[in-house]
Amino acid sequence: MPTSFLEIVELPDGRIALRRAEDEEALVTLDFSADAKAFLQGQHIEVAKAMLNVGVQMAGRMAEGDFSSEEDEGPRVLH
Repeated sequence: MPTSFLEIVELPDGRIALRRAEDEEALVTLDFSADAKAFLQGQHIEVAKAMLNVGVQMAGRMAEGDFSSEEDEGPRVLH
């Protein structure tokens, strides 16, 4: 992915999106359920920022070859 400025925005429908500053198309979207928003006591935007920040950092590491990935066949449990 070419280097560009990224921004985190709240979309009109309440989803949180990561997109290039010069583009309206979302690269990633996060959609918190009403239950999750209630559990997070209105701090879901801060949680989304943290999630997206870590994801961008990991993508950068992968682009630099700093991240090893195991190629497994079949489903993986992600947690």
